[in-house]
Amino acid sequence: MGCVLPGVSGRPAKDPADSAKALAQLLEEHYRHAQTLRAVFLERYSTGPREAVVESGTVYFRRPGRMRWEYEAPEKKLFLADGKIVWFYVPADHTATKAPIKESSDWRTPLALLTGKANLSRLCSHMGLTVQKGTPAGHAVLRCLPKGENEVKPPAEPSASHDSTQLPAAGDFVEVLLEVDASSGELASVRIRQAGGIELEYRFGDWQQGLPLPDEMFRFRPPTGVAIVDGSAFTGTARGLIFSWRRNRVD
Repeated sequence: MGCVLPGVSGRPAKDPADSAKALAQLLEEHYRHAQTLRAVFLERYSTGPREAVVESGTVYFRRPGRMRWEYEAPEKKLFLADGKIVWFYVPADHTATKAPIKESSDWRTPLALLTGKANLSRLCSHMGLTVQKGTPAGHAVLRCLPKGENEVKPPAEPSASHDSTQLPAAGDFVEVLLEVDASSGELASVRIRQAGGIELEYRFGDWQQGLPLPDEMFRFRPPTGVAIVDGSAFTGTARGLIFSWRRNRVD
């Protein structure tokens, strides 16, 4: 596939690898100097043939390594990363779950590259362009095979003692698809796929950079009466907490 990535070279890339590299560089450059970011998001979580769970809200990023996801529909929730700890807070449940962020798995909290914590060349063993149905004109989709996880093993047969909080092993992680505006480098969506039909997708809109976002926005202070749960006891990583939390909400 030879394609033109406006704003990068102005002429067709020599081969697909060059096209993918140019798109990745355009994406990284678009956000390289952004200290703060804000966007509205639509999240879609599905597990195999089950009906997808769709949620929406507003997300904020601040370097280094801070994120705040404010879920507004269908119910209010909060996911917050302060650079060291990730928190999930569901007001209706009067419960907040916390777990440490491990540097080695930091990028799996899907938008770590936007908080200055990662770059695609270090994360992907292979990058290429792929065609996805419904991709808008002027957008391109970058396919990333995470390092050490590009050989997918068949999912294990569930056992009678299977715990719903257990996650696929590292080798079951399949791919990350990033939809990018090929003229500006703006990120339109991130889709994370795991074996067994697990898929988590974020679509973004109304990106804004350089907003004054105070430190207080990225600190979690549990309201009175809220129970604190140690999520590291059963997940071990921020990624595990994300997926187990979503699976439990679906189950």
